[in-house]
Amino acid sequence: MYPSRFHYEAPRSLDEAFGVLQAYGDEAKVLAGGQSLIPLIKLRFSAPAVIVDINNIPGLDYHDEDTDGSLDIGALCRHRTLERSPLLRSRHPTMSRCAPLIADPMVRSRGTLVGSLCHADPQGDWASVMLALGGEIIARSARGERAIPVSQFVIGPFQNSLQVGEIAVRARVPAPRGTRSGTYLKLERRVGDFATVGVAVALETSGATINRAGIALTGVGSNNIQCTAAEQALAGKTLNPSTIEQAAALAAEAAQPKSDVRGSAEYKRHIVYTFVARALGNRQAMAA
Repeated sequence: MYPSRFHYEAPRSLDEAFGVLQAYGDEAKVLAGGQSLIPLIKLRFSAPAVIVDINNIPGLDYHDEDTDGSLDIGALCRHRTLERSPLLRSRHPTMSRCAPLIADPMVRSRGTLVGSLCHADPQGDWASVMLALGGEIIARSARGERAIPVSQFVIGPFQNSLQVGEIAVRARVPAPRGTRSGTYLKLERRVGDFATVGVAVALETSGATINRAGIALTGVGSNNIQCTAAEQALAGKTLNPSTIEQAAALAAEAAQPKSDVRGSAEYKRHIVYTFVARALGNRQAMAA
């Protein structure tokens, strides 16, 4: 199927991009990697009046740590860059474990983390990781800049809270309170498939005590699910068979799976329990 006719703009600065967005309003779509947007346009699920390609705007292809220990990921930072990143391997284990599991090599070579978050697909792996890490999106427009927690950014299936005229210019992961550990476990029918179940786990610890726990689920609800009760059950505790079992049970309870060709709801809920218990029970595998 051919896409509907659209106008194409390739601004060379954010200010120029904001001008195009202001002119076209909600009829404009921003293109970074295009791995989600282009298929939607070709299938005519989306018919924007104008495509605003931001790939010519300098300064958006990066990922680095600030002096306070927080991590910034620019809007044009590709999945492949994150997959190969020494910084993620050494200091951000949950992200490092997730990056190689994003789609397939072709998608990872062009797609972006920020674009994936904006697409807000309930099967998106990065949204669960960012929920577990307490991440946020930094949106900018001609009016200024604002930070949006990922828990408030993804508001529904394929819906985000960007306002007309805004561009998500970067994602941010806050500095850990203590030592960061974590992982991302994904059950898929074949490499590159959507997750039957995905589980992101991120811990921040001082010695054996958990200062903060993050647990989020992919593929078992209409949105990525943050397991708040399981997180609260771990905060201030140490990992032992009892606390691990409680957290895994609460995470499974938070899941909202539906039976489909990938498995029954009961099976998916069991996988959530198993993955959370496995992740928490293997601290060595979660270390950076």
